[in-house]
Amino acid sequence: MDKIERLSRLIDSIFSYEILRKENLKNLKYLYKALKIHEKVESFEELFEFTAINLSGVSLQKESFLQLQPKKYVQIIGIKKEGTKSKNINLRYFGKAEGVERNLLYDIVEFVIRWRLEKNYINLDGYISLLQEIEYEKEVERQIQ
Repeated sequence: MDKIERLSRLIDSIFSYEILRKENLKNLKYLYKALKIHEKVESFEELFEFTAINLSGVSLQKESFLQLQPKKYVQIIGIKKEGTKSKNINLRYFGKAEGVERNLLYDIVEFVIRWRLEKNYINLDGYISLLQEIEYEKEVERQIQ
């Protein structure tokens, strides 16, 4: 594969990545408001200060995805590190799993998954930046030789 092909593939993947990320952020912001999480977390950007966001009352595991956990409460829980300890913060409580409307349940699960995707994008940006630096350094080295 020549340099032009490699560059073209890289540009295509970055473009696809940016489109997916923008769409994810748009939907995440909508769900942030619709689920009233803004009542606990005032600014959208503050969401990403959590090290994790979990969900109770509904399974997110592949083999049991969207299954309700009987007699459990549906809650979105944010986890923050405070020194060496983790602190769980209830971001939104929705009631007993059996009583949550199905469409609301889909929005809740979608919010958690979209947050996790965005959190991974934030981490990806650091890796992408490092890879771009390596590519730049390689190119500089090639030009010197």
